[in-house]
Amino acid sequence: QVQLVESGGGLVQTGGSLTLSCAASRYIFGINIMGWHRQIPGKRRELVAEMSREGSPTYLDSVKGRFTISRDNAKNEVYLQMTDLKPEDTAVYSCNFRKWVGDSYWGQGTQVTVSP
Repeated sequence: QVQLVESGGGLVQTGGSLTLSCAASRYIFGINIMGWHRQIPGKRRELVAEMSREGSPTYLDSVKGRFTISRDNAKNEVYLQMTDLKPEDTAVYSCNFRKWVGDSYWGQGTQVTVSP
């Protein structure tokens, strides 16, 4: 069973920065999309950023200009650099890998808390 493991979450003050990382427990062939989603308790999970294998990124409007997604295809890793963090960014962040056809993989999530 392949697992995705996130790291880099934590507590930061408003305006601070964090970088999240996500790696697969073993190499997964055929991954197209790598992305980050977040969920606040009581709310629906939302897409924060994702990137195709060719490198085309998509961002949630509220994080544009503050968050940057990047990936290392050789390592099956994806990163999310978060700057100018705001209290409304507080959530559990999960990574997701999706194949061209079929399987999708999710990490357990890492907590990001931004204090006022």
